[in-house]
Amino acid sequence: MFVDQVKIYVKGGDGGNGAVSFRREKYVPLGGPAGGDGGRGGDVIFVVDEGLRTLVDFRYQKHFKAPRGEHGRNKSQHGAGAEDMYVRVPPGTTVIDDDTKEVIVDLIEHGQSAVISKGGRGGRGNIRFANASNPAPHISENGEPGQERYIMMELKLIADVGLVGYPSVGKSTLLSSVTAAKPKIAAYHFTTLTPNLGVVDLGENSFVMADLPGLIEGAHEGVGLGHQFLRHVERTRLIVHVIDMAGVDGRDPYEDYLQINRELVLYNLKLEDRPQIVVANKMDLPEAAENLQRFKEKLPDVQVYEISSATRQGVQELMYAIGDLLATIPEKTTVEEVMEVEERVVFRAEKEPDGFEITKDNEVFVVSGEKIEKLVRMTNLNSYDSAQRFARQMRGMGVDEALRKHGAKDGDTVRIGKLEFDFVE
Repeated sequence: MFVDQVKIYVKGGDGGNGAVSFRREKYVPLGGPAGGDGGRGGDVIFVVDEGLRTLVDFRYQKHFKAPRGEHGRNKSQHGAGAEDMYVRVPPGTTVIDDDTKEVIVDLIEHGQSAVISKGGRGGRGNIRFANASNPAPHISENGEPGQERYIMMELKLIADVGLVGYPSVGKSTLLSSVTAAKPKIAAYHFTTLTPNLGVVDLGENSFVMADLPGLIEGAHEGVGLGHQFLRHVERTRLIVHVIDMAGVDGRDPYEDYLQINRELVLYNLKLEDRPQIVVANKMDLPEAAENLQRFKEKLPDVQVYEISSATRQGVQELMYAIGDLLATIPEKTTVEEVMEVEERVVFRAEKEPDGFEITKDNEVFVVSGEKIEKLVRMTNLNSYDSAQRFARQMRGMGVDEALRKHGAKDGDTVRIGKLEFDFVE
């Protein structure tokens, strides 16, 4: 089964909780705090494996959660950090954040890896909160929650040559005649529903050829197989445009040529500059020669290779012409659009926004914001000292004053994340 697009859920491991503990050893009076920090949570890391060809494995496993870090222990023992979770993906996988639609990373080379979901840091134990004014704190932090997100994974095949054209122009027949690939061939449109790959053996100039599903008008908007097809054209170094010069279905070869190129450019403007070879197929059929003559009169500057996939007429000459042209095209063409993405897809620990927003849900005041919600999750609310520290932090952020301006009075309910409490003046 060929699968080239899936949506999955990934979550970095939560950090371990910090511990509250004190030294209780003989002959050590007032031993002081000894609660260790929690260990960090594991990251979810995608790694390219050239042995994979599709995303079919992600159809059956859609949730990936890295392990959490160990909790801190007494005697100042820190919890161990969790191992990272490595997920194998095929080369050519683009990872997109499903909420923001931003490209996270483009994975194209064997062994390339990227952190998709960062694990949380471990919470601090009470040994970290000791100071001159409070030498024996009963304060600790919970571990930081791991980053979680839904992502879209799109696979764009990496091939040297992509065969494009309307349905039933002979692309599959051409691929089967020059490689060991066995694509489905039949006398009806859209016989090819998924890309097929084959290796053309020309010695040093050997190359990978992809037979891609047929295009129709409106494909750039998703009509027909639309985006499922065009996604794979982006990775090819050379486009081989196959035209049914015999006009078997009553089509005009010249109009077909213009329409296919129009769809390519409307989908991705960069494809206009991609090298292209025009192939006139089915030249063994009646009317092909007459149509080819008219085609050349309208496009005198376009070189056309005349072949018949069925009889193999002109096929060998075409393959050598493709091999010679590929030798002049830099291999970086395959990933030219990827280079721009990688410059801004490096994972960085960004400063958390300090802002928060206050809304009302019936009679409940709802405080939302990345920093304040994270603060709630990392506060050990079972500890009186930790709860008091949280209250001081909220006042320092201006949450109390903002609630008063929104009309909060003594006894009103306030919600932050999953925590609900009464507002106290």
